[in-house]
Amino acid sequence: MSTSSKHKFGDDIRSTARERVLHFLYEAESRNINVAEVIQAQVLKVDDTVSQMAIAVEALRSTTDEMITEFSHTWTIGRMPAIDRNVLRLAIYELIERPEVPIAVIINEAVELAKRFSTDESGKYVNGILSAIAKKVRV
Repeated sequence: MSTSSKHKFGDDIRSTARERVLHFLYEAESRNINVAEVIQAQVLKVDDTVSQMAIAVEALRSTTDEMITEFSHTWTIGRMPAIDRNVLRLAIYELIERPEVPIAVIINEAVELAKRFSTDESGKYVNGILSAIAKKVRV
């Protein structure tokens, strides 16, 4: 597989890191364990940036979940697909804690992750919620 065919979006280190973080968050939630345990169980060493970001997203979970609940008018957080929840948590973390990353980049990457790993409607749903949250957290 050529490098250019691996991803349909942002085929760079940050995109790959986001994807790995998403997988770790999803696994932790699915297994009802913390993300540090998932990372420690990996056979290969996990990149420090990925580890730090995954742990930081989990630490901010109550805040991100409150925002998701506030802006999700059609689904309760418990009813939305687990991938969508975790894509949103990751993107909201970035909106709050990584002001150097442009809003458009965060939203576009989140939408692409949702489209790639979740339902057909997830991209639009994630885009709508994140657009509203971005207006609140990036004033």
